[in-house]
Amino acid sequence: MIGSNTLLTIKEASEWATSHIGKHVTASNISYLIQYGRVQKIEHNGITQVLMNDLMDYYKSYSGSREISFKQQLGDDLNWALSFDQYKESETTKHVHRLHPYKGKFIPQLVEYFLDSHVDNFKREIFFHKGDIILDPFSGSGTTMVQACELGMHAIGIDVSAFNALIGNCKVMKYDIANVKAEINRITSALENYVKDSKTIEFEERLLNELNVFNNQYFPVPEYKYRLRKGEINEKEYAARKEQQFLPIYMQLVQEYGIVLRQAQDDSFLDKWYSQHIRNEIDFVFNEIKKIQNLDTKKIVTVVLSRTMRSCRATTHADLATLLEPITTTYYCRKHGKICKPLFSILKWWKTYSKDTIARLLQFDALRTDTYQYCLTGDSRAIDIAQEIIKRNHLLGEILSKQKIKGIFSSPPYVGLIDYHEQHAYAYDLFGFERKDELEIGPLFKGQKKEAQASYIQGISDVLNNCKRFLADDYHVFLVANDKYNMYPTIADNVGMEIVNQFRRPVLNRTEKDKTAYSETIFHLKEKKGTTYATI
Repeated sequence: MIGSNTLLTIKEASEWATSHIGKHVTASNISYLIQYGRVQKIEHNGITQVLMNDLMDYYKSYSGSREISFKQQLGDDLNWALSFDQYKESETTKHVHRLHPYKGKFIPQLVEYFLDSHVDNFKREIFFHKGDIILDPFSGSGTTMVQACELGMHAIGIDVSAFNALIGNCKVMKYDIANVKAEINRITSALENYVKDSKTIEFEERLLNELNVFNNQYFPVPEYKYRLRKGEINEKEYAARKEQQFLPIYMQLVQEYGIVLRQAQDDSFLDKWYSQHIRNEIDFVFNEIKKIQNLDTKKIVTVVLSRTMRSCRATTHADLATLLEPITTTYYCRKHGKICKPLFSILKWWKTYSKDTIARLLQFDALRTDTYQYCLTGDSRAIDIAQEIIKRNHLLGEILSKQKIKGIFSSPPYVGLIDYHEQHAYAYDLFGFERKDELEIGPLFKGQKKEAQASYIQGISDVLNNCKRFLADDYHVFLVANDKYNMYPTIADNVGMEIVNQFRRPVLNRTEKDKTAYSETIFHLKEKKGTTYATI
């Protein structure tokens, strides 16, 4: 009989966890829990084992208790099936969906749920069919376009951000993969030659060796993290002491190798958030990208550089998503539970993301259908969709001239939550895209007060009114929002639509730092006919 104090091997633990939560848990998943101190590592006769009690504590949020907790906090009308908690991260970030990080995007399974041809207890009718045209007037990173392509539908995106449009179009573009590989290999070889005589490589190797010795002594894996979780160590005090203890070792190496920690000026994002060595390598790679003749290849390789740049900013690992202050010294990393360092070369990440990008493009090639998708750069409140799409994608424009857009699936910006241009400020600085911050609807700087809400209502209403000109008579509009200010009934009324259904879904694990219960609503709107709407 298995009790709470029973010891399990990693294989036994994975089998128990799989049975317990009804979701496949691999041996690697258990090893991860050990490495990051979620469960204690116990060596017995040379075999790594874990306590059943530790596993039970870790997985207590499953077996329905998390669903109960969310519903207690947010209401019984949550549709838990729309949490998609049965999917692993690799599935919610499949193929091209993870070509580039993007704040505020929805997972592809949510789009697929409403676009595909299945019905269930909540989705009681089929809204779209193969060959339909889907519109996303707030295209963001292009999730709707990608899923439309998978499902055999055409799609048009619109985004005010030129960089967002680049990301979205790069995801759905068809490439000469051989050419992409050749150009990446050329640039990688040039970058390796550029840095081979640089002192930064030798410096980083020396620094890593010193860090390994120090961290193994003072932050042993997995014992340190396990003791931390058990409250046996005061993390703040202990980390501060160890930061100061290692700092002289770091500064001695910086002086020995002549490392330049900051650029001479900090007038721009690129100046402020990158070390001089990183900046030099970024400029070198960008100049190599300019030599690419194939325009499609040039665009996707540009996205690889942008993704690399994002990972090489002078910030801590824990603050990568929300920048605080530039970091130029070694520091205690809350995420990894040890002393970490800033980056001094982009080479490692450039190689990693280059390889990953090609793999993801190939994965998507095996799934895509013979359909057309394109994201326009422009203001969805005023853009002439038919006129602009014929200029940018003639074949898609021809289809649009013969059939109207069947509907919208989109996640409008949330009022006062995200600065959509600033999150990619590094790319705007380097690539020279024109910023259109003033055209953002519900921007962060306007906040969430009454005046901001009124401006938001007007902005979203203007978008829908403009888009209605291109919709079929029997259109379906799906808008994903957390409408805590109850603005969408007013928006629907402003545009002659009615909310015929609301699908409330729990949003799990929004960020590493925010685990609070949170939900969003998928509003289903149709042309107003004077009927009331139901809540699902």
